[in-house]
Amino acid sequence: MSLRDIPLRTLADAPTTLADLVGDKAVLIVNVASRCGLTPQYGGLVDLQRQYGPRGFSVVGVPCNQFMGQEPGSAEEIQEFCSATYGVDFPLLEKAEVNGPGRHPLYDGLTGTPDADGEAGDIQWNFEKFLVDREGAVVARFRPRTTPDDPAVIAAIEKVV
Repeated sequence: MSLRDIPLRTLADAPTTLADLVGDKAVLIVNVASRCGLTPQYGGLVDLQRQYGPRGFSVVGVPCNQFMGQEPGSAEEIQEFCSATYGVDFPLLEKAEVNGPGRHPLYDGLTGTPDADGEAGDIQWNFEKFLVDREGAVVARFRPRTTPDDPAVIAAIEKVV
């Protein structure tokens, strides 16, 4: 099964897939959290969405509470925080586990991809990023401290839009 066809649920609890959610756009999938030291990256993700969205790109946020309980809110609280604080206008999925036995199938398909240092495996922390091209192939992985405006992120997006 392609990453684009894995069953997902939106933050509003509606069934979807990446294909249904964003069509044939390239996608940056990011596990997000509202109470993390890296939470300001939401601003950079919004900037990417606005800059590259018209060119066939979308950010998709996946709230995750697995790292020190930094995403404890309900779906409504997460949506309110994201829109009011950062103006998030990209799709958000339901809260999901990204590591361990409860790992969401989407992350089963993502975590086998190595980062720039050749390391694959578990998500290290909130705001780990995976770039998926229009065909559904994972083409890049960026660790949490790599900001959305990092030249490597921009260059990878430029290659797929």
